[in-house]
Amino acid sequence: MPEQKRGPVTNLPLPRFVSMKASEGNVRRGPSLTHRIDWVFKRRGMPLEITAEYGHWRRVRDRDGAGGWVHYALLSGIRTVLIEEDMLRVRSRPEETAPVMAAFELGVVAQLGACEINWCEVTAGGHHGWAPKAKLWGVAPDELRE
Repeated sequence: MPEQKRGPVTNLPLPRFVSMKASEGNVRRGPSLTHRIDWVFKRRGMPLEITAEYGHWRRVRDRDGAGGWVHYALLSGIRTVLIEEDMLRVRSRPEETAPVMAAFELGVVAQLGACEINWCEVTAGGHHGWAPKAKLWGVAPDELRE
């Protein structure tokens, strides 16, 4: 198994997923307050992928590949995912034949729970169940979580 790249600041794996802690956060062209703000993320809980670290700054990208540098204080280790299919059925167990518990709309941000090889536990809007990992953005294809 190849050695996973680690961040020079945190020694955490790169890339890795986090979520937006703040309800809005400036996305800058470079890792300092002197760099221009390219845009602002405006969705608390949105999953983001960290691709680089520099001091207190993290280079992130969103589902569409848009990104830049944000201050680490705007990010949370709480894991969320973006629902990638409209009316995605979440089930009572991680299997295709299990009873449907709810259906999540495309673009919903759900809290990420346990993940098996092909399924992850997700929670949104008071509803909870298992969804196919391939229909979620914010979790690595080979990631397992307890």
